Amino acid sequence: MSTALDVSEAFRFVDLAGVLCNGMIGATIARGRRFDLVGMIVLGIVSGLAGGALRDIMLNVGQPVALTDPAYLVTAIVGVLIALVFRIEGRRWRWPLLIADALALGCWAATGTFKAQVVGLGWLPSLLLGVVTAVGGGMVRDICIGQVPAVLGGNTLYATAAAAASGAMLLVPVQSRLTWGMAAGIVIGGGLTLLARRLGWSLPAADPDAGVVLSRSQLRQLIRRSERAGARKAGRPPPP
Repeated sequence: MSTALDVSEAFRFVDLAGVLCNGMIGATIARGRRFDLVGMIVLGIVSGLAGGALRDIMLNVGQPVALTDPAYLVTAIVGVLIALVFRIEGRRWRWPLLIADALALGCWAATGTFKAQVVGLGWLPSLLLGVVTAVGGGMVRDICIGQVPAVLGGNTLYATAAAAASGAMLLVPVQSRLTWGMAAGIVIGGGLTLLARRLGWSLPAADPDAGVVLSRSQLRQLIRRSERAGARKAGRPPPP
């Protein structure tokens, strides 16, 4: 019992560290855009807590944990205050923030997947909830500042890493998901995120010129052939 409690506290620490880190990131972005104190607080809270809130709303299992557990809201605000006092920029801050964010991504993805499994959802909705939990805060934050969410493309792997973390959780036997499943999600999701940042891995962008393009005459010929084939099959005379 004590071991399980210690493991749960360790994952809670990683969870809150991610909230702190993303609160700092959101507030730093707000500072760079010359937002006032209210803007920094709002963007920091959204960045740190929106993913979990979206998950809990979609699961419809009561009030979001960000509102019922004071530690989450307080931690997000502390992250904002740190960004308000210190200038979080440069190489000294870059990798510590990246590591904390990557570990939190794996933890959040695994947590979202586990909570979806607890309420009886299938593996695909559980995977979706894991990804939403991990990337939702960043998406809402980007929308708040009027830009296309970074997770939609053009950046290193993030949603893919979250999906990998969720998948790792689902592959672990049910009785071990709260311990080994969470650990696997953190290691795989966080590790893949850091590797992608380090090596510049990203998904290939969609080619707007790809696909089959038919002229009007080619489209008419295709329709005519289809009509003639249908007529022959039905035993009717082909159209002219």
